[in-house]
Amino acid sequence: MWDFAREGCVASLAEHTATVWGVAYHYCGDFLVSASMDHTAKLWDLVANKVKTTFRGHVDSVNSVAFQPFSNNVATGSGDKTVSLWDCRSGLCVQTLYGHKNAINSLAFSMKGDTIASADAEGVVRLWDVRMVSEIAYAVAGLPSGAHPCNAVGFDPSGQRLAAGGDDGLVRVFDSGSGASGELKLMQQMTGHNDAVQCLAFDRKGGFLCSGGSDTTLRTWC
Repeated sequence: MWDFAREGCVASLAEHTATVWGVAYHYCGDFLVSASMDHTAKLWDLVANKVKTTFRGHVDSVNSVAFQPFSNNVATGSGDKTVSLWDCRSGLCVQTLYGHKNAINSLAFSMKGDTIASADAEGVVRLWDVRMVSEIAYAVAGLPSGAHPCNAVGFDPSGQRLAAGGDDGLVRVFDSGSGASGELKLMQQMTGHNDAVQCLAFDRKGGFLCSGGSDTTLRTWC
């Protein structure tokens, strides 16, 4: 944990037994969830700086985590090809989503909290309806040039646009409301990175998208 004002580390959370791949804050700011290669995700109490709950059930690395907005649930994406939804109060898995055929690298909730986007190592992006526990739509990031691992996905604040970045160095933006036909419509394809795109995020108003790549650059798109 880093304090920007002090420009220093104020706390270290160390109970995972293998590489930590991702973290996410709860909207209240008092809790953090982490994903690890040790096959677990952990919920941390940031007031006490200790583990509150350990989520166990995945049989491979947990690669991505995201809190469901304004709820007590957290989603995890794993190398075991599943997305799971967990109740932070009980620590129990309440839903598991099956459909990916490769390891899941990234996932994200829409701001409404009713839709999850997940991306895998073959470049397949899937949208899931949390309430119906079913797949809504999909896209293959990297076609027609060929499938490439997709490393990051993220919704804009409206939930109408879904960005995806992968090993081919491109950032693609899909119409997340276009899935009635089963396949997401590609809206934009942005070039600029010279290597894999590893992470991305929209600003709070949705006017800008920031991406980070293995080419050591951060790029802002509008």
